[in-house]
Amino acid sequence: MDINVYKVISEKMSSMSKSQLKIAQYILKNPNHVPFHNVGELAKLVDVSDATIVRFATFLGFSGYPEFQRHIQTSVQQQLSTAERLKMSNEVYGENDQGISQIFNEDIGNIQFTMENLDTKSFQQAVEYLLKAKKVYIVANRSAAALGIFLHYYLNMMLDHVEILETVNENADRLYDLQKDDLVIGISYSRYTKNTVDILSYANEKGALTIALTDNLLSPLIQHADVSLTATSQIPTFIDSFVAPLSLINALIIYTGKQKKDGFDQKLNGLEDVWDRFNVFYKD
Repeated sequence: MDINVYKVISEKMSSMSKSQLKIAQYILKNPNHVPFHNVGELAKLVDVSDATIVRFATFLGFSGYPEFQRHIQTSVQQQLSTAERLKMSNEVYGENDQGISQIFNEDIGNIQFTMENLDTKSFQQAVEYLLKAKKVYIVANRSAAALGIFLHYYLNMMLDHVEILETVNENADRLYDLQKDDLVIGISYSRYTKNTVDILSYANEKGALTIALTDNLLSPLIQHADVSLTATSQIPTFIDSFVAPLSLINALIIYTGKQKKDGFDQKLNGLEDVWDRFNVFYKD
């Protein structure tokens, strides 16, 4: 039976010791990192002993750390409902002003972790795919749609054919015509949207190039992607934090622009003329 470890932790926080609470808060603040750490690594990160980590796992009802780790890997994909995450945030963040700084620090930590764990070879491969693709399709739904719109806006300046795909039903004709030199970018963070996974899977089956922008290596997008770029997106509250994913997308846009040789600067100059002609930007 699958057990959502995050839900178990949040429900038992009120009866935890000081050291257990310290471990619990670290896990809830870093849900996408913990599944990949062994006992010693997690103990070092939380600044407790190895034995304290093992006792924490048994306190939660597991036979030991290995069983705890197996269930937490499953929990990364299950995630909590929005209401459950709101309840959890009340446990993690205080009601005073210190809680505000804590939220900013969470995002700083997300960017730091994403930067330190970025696979630069995969990043360069993603840029190469963008530059050589005949057509680029972006798939992003629900809250991740904001990331898709941002990526589309700037890629559309650089590349000849960039579109956003929303649902299979609405975009069946375009999906049918996918070619091997087309690129499909799937953007989804837990809780992952089925539509994004389905479209990326179909693109992969058709032989098109595929890129996944997601939160960790357990994401269901990974198996359908030729290239995967991960950025941690979670903080222990009812929303996803897209600060680190947006930083990754910024880097992807900037490096694609740097590598774009054929007439990109002329296109930008032409766009400036159009913007000036139609008074796009405010002038005092």
